[in-house]
Amino acid sequence: MKGKWLSMNQDLGLSKGEKRRQNIINALKLRGKISIQEIVQLFDCSEATVRRDLDLLEKKGALIRNLGGAVLDQQSIVKEQSFQEKKELLWFEKEAVAQEAASLVEEGDSIGLTGGTTTFLIARALKKHEGITVVTNAVNIAMELADSDGVQVLLTGGVMRRKSYELCGPLAEKMLEGININKMFMGIDGIAAEQGVTTYSELEAEIARLMIKRSLQTYAVFDYTKLGRTSLFPIAPLSSLHGCITNAGADHPLMDQMREQGMELHLTKGGPE
Repeated sequence: MKGKWLSMNQDLGLSKGEKRRQNIINALKLRGKISIQEIVQLFDCSEATVRRDLDLLEKKGALIRNLGGAVLDQQSIVKEQSFQEKKELLWFEKEAVAQEAASLVEEGDSIGLTGGTTTFLIARALKKHEGITVVTNAVNIAMELADSDGVQVLLTGGVMRRKSYELCGPLAEKMLEGININKMFMGIDGIAAEQGVTTYSELEAEIARLMIKRSLQTYAVFDYTKLGRTSLFPIAPLSSLHGCITNAGADHPLMDQMREQGMELHLTKGGPE
């Protein structure tokens, strides 16, 4: 059990205490509440250390203390950011990832793009390509490609989620069942060894799973802050990925695990110092 929780957080540059506190938050995300004794057993630390950790996390607004431990502060921990909020974060790093992804696209390819800021930038980088088809369930990505003569755009139906502009539900799912995709670039909210790739929306997770099923190759595209993070809903295990495109450091433990699995890795510049 200890190894399970410790593997959930692989953030770069964190002290032992910071990693432990982040793992406490990861455990809370899955459980909703946790006792002091459970933390002691999971992370092999003293009660005094646990109490100090919980006090620090409460001051940061990450959780709510109760008599025997803590409960998750849903507003601060699992709040899903909108597309506009995400646009302000690591824009140049995401552009580098997008350019690398676009370099893998060849004439005649059918490309799948889920919603997200990185995949939006991939769409922008594909606008000068010729003879490709882009399949997407994201309205803003379809609009970005609308004036590109060399790109045929196939937009699914469905009900739009306002935060991500993604179309979800039975209409989108039914359409995807009849589509074949060469390369799929999937935006994610988290990636970890045991939990695989995850997202905040159950509906978006289902669409992503269908797109993976219909794709010959699936690449997860993400910035380094997603490493070691887990969101509420699982999309797929790491074994379902053909490769990853990220600006994470090459020596990150999760990168080593991906190499061992034979995964294709594309590491761009602009990661953490």
